Amino acid sequence: MTPFAMAAFVVCASTFSVSVLAQTPTENAPASVTVQSGDTSLAAPPSIGAQLGAQDPKVDSSSKAAELFAPVTKANTPKIYTKPVSSGPTEMDLRQLWSELKINNPQLSSLRESYLSAKATVPQINAPANPQVGLVWSGMPVNSPLALGGANAPSQQYPGGISSNNAISIAQPFQFPGKKSLAADIADTNAEALLASSESTYLQLGAQLSTLYYSALAAQKQLQVLKESVVRLEMIKNVAKARYSNNAAAYVEFLNAQVAQSAAQADQFNVERQLNVALNNINTLVGRHSRDKLVLRGDVRRAMSSVPTLIELEDYAESSHPALKSSALQLDAARKGVDLAKKAYLPDFQVIGSSYTPRGPFSANNGALFYQFELDLIIPLYFFTKEKYGVEQAQRNQAAAEAGNISNRQQIVLAVNTAYAAYEQAKNQTQFLKDRQVPQADAAYKVGLTQYSNNGQGFNDLLTAQTQLRNLEVQLALAEANLLQAQAVLLVTAGKEPF
Repeated sequence: MTPFAMAAFVVCASTFSVSVLAQTPTENAPASVTVQSGDTSLAAPPSIGAQLGAQDPKVDSSSKAAELFAPVTKANTPKIYTKPVSSGPTEMDLRQLWSELKINNPQLSSLRESYLSAKATVPQINAPANPQVGLVWSGMPVNSPLALGGANAPSQQYPGGISSNNAISIAQPFQFPGKKSLAADIADTNAEALLASSESTYLQLGAQLSTLYYSALAAQKQLQVLKESVVRLEMIKNVAKARYSNNAAAYVEFLNAQVAQSAAQADQFNVERQLNVALNNINTLVGRHSRDKLVLRGDVRRAMSSVPTLIELEDYAESSHPALKSSALQLDAARKGVDLAKKAYLPDFQVIGSSYTPRGPFSANNGALFYQFELDLIIPLYFFTKEKYGVEQAQRNQAAAEAGNISNRQQIVLAVNTAYAAYEQAKNQTQFLKDRQVPQADAAYKVGLTQYSNNGQGFNDLLTAQTQLRNLEVQLALAEANLLQAQAVLLVTAGKEPF
């Protein structure tokens, strides 16, 4: 073999080639919120995965996702810097706040974009591999690498010319049938698991929002109680002043009533500060400017609706909780990963078509063209080492996913039980305060006020009764807020929106 013989290079792991030579003649792809004023016109907002889960997530899931998860653009970027501070107060209830949370919270927007990014990988994986185009020329004399046209001319050293095998080739690799579709299916399943995980995050943020909402309502109730306490102390102060004028009481009683009234007024400042902090946190959580004026609307008594039984909540959590949906999808993807790893034992293919010419590819042809078709079979070699450990890795991932799914199910059920116990405790405490302690304190205050107004003694008893009544009313407001928070946390723990 001469040093000018043609050299062909095929890059692959290990190939089995079949060549066929024939001779033929020469041929030539803004979110907005409307604040409604009436409760009756409000509809419960769907969960993040409600519309996507209505059908098979593998069927037209991208179009369904686009409906709820429109890509963020300059026109609808959910950032507080794009929203000016509103001129007037906005009145909202808990349901409207959850709607704004879903649309404008930047963390949820990030998760939506991550989901769409994951969905965009599916068609990329399922797409055919890119073809390879090659240009080969051979038979060139030494020191003449670009002598394409004259490379085949006869010379004194080579009277018959040099090997004339210049060629243009197109190679198309193929994976074994089923590999790409299975890999795309795994990517799609992982994307749907990411969607379920984002819905779980939505519920967690909603639980935080509900806690802030009911804390703010409790602060509003405390302000109302303190204002009523100031009015009662004003009444006591007037009675003490009248009795002092009639020489029926000491002046110190009037002063003590005045001091107690000032203390109640001072307590209002702390509660107002707590309320402002809660409102700022709510505005930030729902994607509004923290200085936006917000008026919370809600009926605490009406919100204390009946709660499903513990068995019903456990069954609902095991069947519908988004965190369990996510772990189940991850387990499904892990099982498919084992099937894909086993397919690594199957060979892949590559088809190469070449066109050979007796002269250079950029010079005039004066002879026949030769066509060659080559089939490369890429087979696993080296005793299937990579394939064997790839299957083992996939099986270990499946075992880990199965254990994680069981652990998540246990943790969800345990969390539902714990939340239900906290709800029952808060319910009993609220019921005890409302049915017994507050009515008793109110009766003691009224009796003390009546006796003291009728020139009786017991100013200190009246002041103590008023203080106890105020404290118990504040405790009742806090207990009702704790009950509603426990109720919201319980429903969210089970995977439900607290409406």
